[in-house]
Amino acid sequence: MALTNKSNTSARTFKHLSEFDRGKIKALLEEGLSPAQIARRLGRHRSTISREINRGTTTQLRSDLTTYKAYFPETGQAVYENNRLECGKKLKALQVEPFLQYAEKKILKGKWSPDVVVGAARRKGKFDKSKMVCTKTLYSYIDRGILGVRNIDLSLKTRRKQRKPAGRRHKRLLGKSISDRPESVDKRNEFGHWEIDTVIGKRSKDSALMTLTERKTREHMVFLLETKNAEAVDKVLGYIKEQCGPLFTRLFKSITADNGSEFSSLNKHGTNIYYAHPYSAWERGTNERHNGLIRRFIPKGKAIKDLTLEQIKRIENWCNNLPRKILGYRTPIELFNYEIQRILETVPDMQPVS
Repeated sequence: MALTNKSNTSARTFKHLSEFDRGKIKALLEEGLSPAQIARRLGRHRSTISREINRGTTTQLRSDLTTYKAYFPETGQAVYENNRLECGKKLKALQVEPFLQYAEKKILKGKWSPDVVVGAARRKGKFDKSKMVCTKTLYSYIDRGILGVRNIDLSLKTRRKQRKPAGRRHKRLLGKSISDRPESVDKRNEFGHWEIDTVIGKRSKDSALMTLTERKTREHMVFLLETKNAEAVDKVLGYIKEQCGPLFTRLFKSITADNGSEFSSLNKHGTNIYYAHPYSAWERGTNERHNGLIRRFIPKGKAIKDLTLEQIKRIENWCNNLPRKILGYRTPIELFNYEIQRILETVPDMQPVS
């Protein structure tokens, strides 16, 4: 006598039960069907149905305080979803705990970004590749609360939309336009081209900071101004020129500024000066970015006059010792010192710049 399959439903292989399947199991159990009968009705293996019933069965309390056991689809679904979270590759966090501790310290105390932490650690070989995670995973761990770092602790976690340069005409032009700046400056192939700006504090008439950023190396210089005007800016540039001596024109081949009145006398210092278009801060994007780094320590509304020279120098050193992805996770001070050394090698008997 030939055996026949009592179910006209073809068996499905390696397909997980759905919420709808669990609802049908509940209904068939209430009809009094056994696990084997339910398996034939649903075209599943009886072991699959038995395991599901065991997962979803819980003990309930009646009004008369007696207990009973019953299958609940919701319970089965919840247990299934929890088990799925435990499947696959195990969390690597426990295997890379020293690296995560290092990352937490650098982000919270060093104010590094997660990408800088990963990139600098790889470049310097601080951890074996198997003992650390990539940038994406580190961000994921932060999102999931695995580190003692929160998203609010990250200075930047946004994807900024690039602005397209718009053709603007100068209402006031203090000198040569940025449009006349050589292409070599735009491409950052040559050392010695700077961007300049000021950072104001609580009041615009209060003390201010003057910042200079070298486009190729990202070296960032920060100086305290007694007030935000052309005389104060000229005084600082005069000091820099005096310190550099005959090397000034090789270290400062050009400076790009906005059309603020404090930069109206830059041309007197013997270097090429270019002025950006109005309302076009992105044309001095390198300097703007670094001024944003300064704002991590000096938020808007904080009086500049309350800062000591030691505090300003500490902020400057932090900026110049921060590894950068765009520099291959090297630091601005590394590249700046390299460029200075190259210049000194071409000038005999020249002392290093102070």
